[in-house]
Amino acid sequence: MGALEGRIAVITGAGRGIGREHALLFAREGASVVVNDLGGSNTGEGADTGPAHEVVDEIVAAGGKAVANTQNIATWDGAARLVEQAISEFGGLDVVVNNAGILRDGFIAGMEESQWDAVLAVHLKGHFSVLRHAATYWKEQSKAGNQPNAAVINTASGSGLTIPNAGQVNYGAAKAGIAAMTLVAAEELERYGVRVNAIAPIARTRLTLATPGMGALMGEPEEGEVDLFSPANISPLVGYLASEKCPVTGKVFAVQGGAISELGGWHDVKTIETDGLWEIDDIAVRLP
Repeated sequence: MGALEGRIAVITGAGRGIGREHALLFAREGASVVVNDLGGSNTGEGADTGPAHEVVDEIVAAGGKAVANTQNIATWDGAARLVEQAISEFGGLDVVVNNAGILRDGFIAGMEESQWDAVLAVHLKGHFSVLRHAATYWKEQSKAGNQPNAAVINTASGSGLTIPNAGQVNYGAAKAGIAAMTLVAAEELERYGVRVNAIAPIARTRLTLATPGMGALMGEPEEGEVDLFSPANISPLVGYLASEKCPVTGKVFAVQGGAISELGGWHDVKTIETDGLWEIDDIAVRLP
């Protein structure tokens, strides 16, 4: 029996890259999977139903259970229809993996409004929209006496958490927001039997290879070498976090190569205090 036997999952951005590997692993481990992918370009332009259906065909050919979904999860209704499809096709929902993302890099002084809006829509709103509709379902189930054992895995990034990346103010802001949203959601949804975690992955995908300097860090392995930066090397952590027996919630994990690290958020590094009212000159002397 697989680690995800009987679980019902929706995975966004599952037509290519890391999301595709999530879908394949989940199906191998016994989950029924709704493979969501709009099929757009790196920048979120265009649409192609092919990638989602190709992954479903691969899963079904291997004996697994999967259906395709090509809704735009950056829209409220698209996210709702994704969740509804899982419930109508498979009879419920146990796992949400928010993975879909795009890049529209640019430096702050030259960034267009459309670059900002598009990235925030797919990453931050897209994560929240699917989470919100899934949470509504789980809340209803809990109140009806059918307490879920559910899991959400969001996708953050080191770009928004540990390594500020010039040229990615929109992407970094969205990913930092996803990490914060994960912690809030873990607090809110625990009462309904839902665990919420996030990963910050680095693997060889079309998005990372489009980021200057990243390709050199994740070159193709030599013949016979272990491919630590394969997108498939990210999915086992997601599979564990999605499993029924996993107790972990409210955590953000960096996963890259052969390392998984738990990340911590903002914390005090230095404090100055006063017994009276603050004065600008006093702050200027003491704060640096």
